[in-house]
Amino acid sequence: MAQEQPDQSPSELRAVLDVAESVLAELDLEVVLRRVVEAARELTSARYAAVGVLDASRTHLERFLTAGVEPQTHDQIGLLPRGRGVLGELIRDPRPMRLDDVRAHPLSYGFPSGHPPMTSFLGAPILVDGEPFGNIYLTDKADGQAFGRHDEQAVTVLARLAGIAVDHARRYALLQDQRAELEHTVTALDATVEIARAVGEQSDLDGVLELVASQARLLVAARALVIEREIEGRMVIAAVSGELPEGIIGQTLNPISSVAGTALQQRRTLRLEENDNWARFEHDGAGRLGVTARTGLVVPMLFRGQGLGVLIALDRLEQGPRFGAADQRMLETFAASAATAIATAVSVQAQRAAQRLAAAEQERARWARELHDETLQNLAALQIAIAGQLRARDPESMARFMTEASEQLGTEIQNLRTLIAELRPAALDDLGLEAAIHALAERTMQQGLAVRLSIDLNRDYREAGGRLAKELETGIYRVAQETLTNARKHSAATRAELDLWEGDGQIHLTVQDNGHGFDPASRNAGFGLTGIRERVDLLGGELEISSAPGRGTTVSVSIPLELGSAHSRAATLPVS
Repeated sequence: MAQEQPDQSPSELRAVLDVAESVLAELDLEVVLRRVVEAARELTSARYAAVGVLDASRTHLERFLTAGVEPQTHDQIGLLPRGRGVLGELIRDPRPMRLDDVRAHPLSYGFPSGHPPMTSFLGAPILVDGEPFGNIYLTDKADGQAFGRHDEQAVTVLARLAGIAVDHARRYALLQDQRAELEHTVTALDATVEIARAVGEQSDLDGVLELVASQARLLVAARALVIEREIEGRMVIAAVSGELPEGIIGQTLNPISSVAGTALQQRRTLRLEENDNWARFEHDGAGRLGVTARTGLVVPMLFRGQGLGVLIALDRLEQGPRFGAADQRMLETFAASAATAIATAVSVQAQRAAQRLAAAEQERARWARELHDETLQNLAALQIAIAGQLRARDPESMARFMTEASEQLGTEIQNLRTLIAELRPAALDDLGLEAAIHALAERTMQQGLAVRLSIDLNRDYREAGGRLAKELETGIYRVAQETLTNARKHSAATRAELDLWEGDGQIHLTVQDNGHGFDPASRNAGFGLTGIRERVDLLGGELEISSAPGRGTTVSVSIPLELGSAHSRAATLPVS
C-alpha cells in the first residue's frame, strides 16, 4: 500500500492550478493530450508519464502518448500497450490507483523486452461528460519515493480538468468541421449559381464546359480538373483547368479514360488512389504527355438518367493530395448542376444546327424557285421557239429571231450572274465588305428599291489591307442582304437607308426602310429575320428590330470587331 503524505500546501495547489490552466487554454485535442502528459509528469516529479486514449468500445487503448521514454527505447519496446494487466484494471474500474510496486499487483504480467524497469505507479481516469475517455499513467518518482496522497490529488484534479479540456477541444473541432462544411456548402452554392448564370448568359457548349471545369477545380481545391465526354464510343477530353499540358483537348488519356468510362457506365463516383497504378497516364497512341497525379475523384455528370460526361479532379492542393468525403459530396452535388448546364448547351447547339440546316434548305429552295420561275422557263420558251424556226426554214424570219434570241440569252445570262452574285459575291472575296455592299445596293436599286448608303470603315484600324475577319465580313454582308431583300419583297418599301460604321470596338449596321412595317410582338419572324438573328448571335453581337404597322422597319446590328474577345461563337458560323 502506498505511503500516506500530508495534504498539499497552498503553493503546491497553486502549481496544480497553473498547470491545469495551461491545459485548459488549448483547443487542439492533440496539443491538449500532450500538455496533460507533460503536466502530470511535472506535478508529480514522475520519471515516466503517459496518457492512454480508449477506443470506441471503451475496452482497449487505441492511442498511447508518453513522456520520459527515449525514442530508441520506444523502438526497442515495439507495440504500445493495448490496456491489459494493471492498465486494464484502470479501464475496468475507472478510479485513481496508487501502487508502491506495480510488479507486485496480481494482474501484472511484467514488462516486454527492452522496456525500462518501473516500480511505483499512479493512475487516474479522464472522464468526458461522465464517460471514460482515457487514463493518466505515472511511474517512478524522481526521488525514488512512492507516489503519495498529494500526488494522487494533483493528478485527480488534472484528470478532471483534462476531461473538460478534451471536451472543449472536441467541441471546438466539431465546430471547426461544421464551419468548414458550411464554407464548402457556400462555395458549392456559389459555383452552382455561377453555372446557372452561365446558362443564362451563354449557351455555347465549349464555353459552358470551360466554366464547369474551372468552377469544379476551385470547389475542391484540385491541382487540375478534366472533363471527359463519350464521343463515338471513346472517352475524350472536352475541357481542362489547372496544371495540364496544352494540346490534350479532344484526346484520350489512358488508363484514366477507361476509369472515366467505367464511372459513366456505372453511374457512380470512383476514387483514384496512389496504389491503383493509374497515376501517370499517356496520350492514346502518341507517347507520354507528362501528366501525373497521386489521387483523384471521378464523378459522373447525369441529367435525367443520361450520362453527359465525368468530372475528374486530380490531387487536392490544400490538406491533400487525397480528397475527403466532403469533397466528394460537394463535387457530386455540383456535377448535377453542371449536367443541367451542359444538357442545356447541347440542346441549344442542336437547335442551332437544326435552324442552320433549315435555313440552308430554305435558301436552296428560294434559289431553285428563282431559277425555275424565271431563268429556266425563259430558256425553255427560247428552246421551243428555236425548234419552230428550224422547222419553218424562213431565212428572213430566222434572222430576226436570232437577233431577238441573242438579246434574250443576254438577259438570262445577266440574271444568272445576279443569282451567282447573291449566292457569293466575288467583290466580297476580292475587294472586301465596302465594295460588296456598294454592289449589293446597285443590284437592289435595279430591282426597284432605292438605297442610300453611308459607309465609314476605319481601314487604318486593321491590318492586311484594311480587311475585317472573313467571318465578320460575311456575317455583316448577309445581314444587309437579307434586310434589303425583306424590305423589297415583304414590306413593299420603295426606299431604304443603309448605314455602316465602326465605333467603340464594334462594327454597326443600320437599315431603315419606308415599308408597311409589322408588329414584332404579334407576328412570327419569317426566314429572313430568323437568319439575321442566327448570324448575329453566332458572331456574339446584338440585334434590335424596331417596327410598327405603317411606320416602316429599322434593323440595327452591333458586332465586336475582335471576335475572339467578345464571347464570339463565330467558329460555328458557315462562311458562305
